[in-house]
Amino acid sequence: MLKSAYVFPGQGSQQVGMLQSLVNELPQVAQTFAEASEVLGYNLWQLVSDGPQEQLNLTEYAQPALLAASIALWRAWQASSAARPDFLAGHSLGEWSALVAAGVVSFADAVNLVRLRGQYMQAAVPAGVGAMAAILGLDDEQVAEACRLASPVGIVVPVNFNAPGQVVIAGEIAAVEAAMAQSTTLGAMRVIHLPVSAPFHTPMMKPAALRLAQDLNAVTFSAPALPVVHNLTARPESDPAAIKAIMIEQVYAPVRWVESMQFMVGEGVELTLELGPGRVLSGLNKRIHKGLTLLSTEDLTRWQASLAHF
Repeated sequence: MLKSAYVFPGQGSQQVGMLQSLVNELPQVAQTFAEASEVLGYNLWQLVSDGPQEQLNLTEYAQPALLAASIALWRAWQASSAARPDFLAGHSLGEWSALVAAGVVSFADAVNLVRLRGQYMQAAVPAGVGAMAAILGLDDEQVAEACRLASPVGIVVPVNFNAPGQVVIAGEIAAVEAAMAQSTTLGAMRVIHLPVSAPFHTPMMKPAALRLAQDLNAVTFSAPALPVVHNLTARPESDPAAIKAIMIEQVYAPVRWVESMQFMVGEGVELTLELGPGRVLSGLNKRIHKGLTLLSTEDLTRWQASLAHF
């Protein structure tokens, strides 16, 4: 039997109008967004449907919106197909979607936690202080060297190991710009400022992690019903207390997506199904392991093709 991993996208995949072609076909979309709206105290589906995009892009709105979108599709998949994954994984915020799908944390608790996570991450570093940038065409060691050379200017570190030759750096604006310049000198094909409002997954996020830890302590975690491969360790974890600790450190530690996918491929995974808007992870996974079958669910056509594949 073909081994599969179901993967959940992170921040940046949110778009006004996402899941629009699915809402009338899959009752779980409206139901899941209604549940999230109940927790949040505002109409999340209306924001996702009508925008404005600028508001949806703000971390405290983007995170619940993406969680709701991914869990709506996970629930719809469970109702539509007997196929189940061998592994779950999510990129950054998407790891919360994976934990809900695995039964570690309830959807309502996760909605509240990711809203708080978003608020704390934004508050940890005032707007205009931090930045993130994608470095294309250098290996991991070269990117680390560019950050090291820029470190006299301020904090800058590699934070997302997304695919071979695609690493995201983050930190203080001047230091990020210095590292971008160093990367160009080292031969990067492209360096791209990312449109995000805070330097995620850097040590600058530790205050956010400490605040989130207090909220996590009040929430019950269960042992996962399916293995979740974590960004922090690139391995599954079965102990609920250890998973809590991972999700706290995950806020300020790098996303090890390449290693996570390599672990799953090493365990025999040959197919990934991306549950959420966009196809960002499918694009990364294609570069990590060329032999993977890549399915996605962002619109009705791709949803139906993915169902038909099974």
